[in-house]
Amino acid sequence: MTVAIVDYGSGNLRSAAKALERAARETGLDREIAVTGAPEEVAAADRIVLPGVGAFGDCRAGLLAIPGMADALEEAVGARARPFLGICVGMQLFASRGLEHGCHKGFDWIAGDVVKLSPKEPALKIPQMGWNELILGERAHPVLDGLPVGAHAYFVHSYHLEAAHPSQVLATVDYGGPVTATVGRDTLIGTQFHPEKSQATGLRLLANFLAWSP
Repeated sequence: MTVAIVDYGSGNLRSAAKALERAARETGLDREIAVTGAPEEVAAADRIVLPGVGAFGDCRAGLLAIPGMADALEEAVGARARPFLGICVGMQLFASRGLEHGCHKGFDWIAGDVVKLSPKEPALKIPQMGWNELILGERAHPVLDGLPVGAHAYFVHSYHLEAAHPSQVLATVDYGGPVTATVGRDTLIGTQFHPEKSQATGLRLLANFLAWSP
């Protein structure tokens, strides 16, 4: 079973690959982790991971610069219904629009906009950099299974996804107000935080993703 990490010039690809390899190894799952920028390999993969670091518009442009990649991702989410994990800006690209340095179209898989953080407490800095406590929503999700109350994850971001449908927000954090930490629907799940840097919390989430059968 192959897990494709999409290489489009943005993201902590090696960190994500190593964390996924470790999660597979420690849970005894037979998974081939492949970093690839080839749309045909992404289309053929059993699971897909879309990382992302930087600005929304730049990441979107990077994907569109690879002929066939956006179509391969759309097909994976739509017709093929593959388990799909977005990380940081990779998750933000699920949104309808990104409002970072202009207005940029997203995939519209999760209705909503990616907006700048606006903490009510002036002392809180932007970007949010560091560990924060996940607040899991009422809706259970297999990829979040086993995360303890008070689990912490590692964040580096200035924007977050404000989902139009609250039921698609699976977890938040408090950063001068609620900030979206995880969204999901159907075969999609995305994290604003970096599971590959979130130690035990991240490894548990990645292992759950590798075993997930939506």
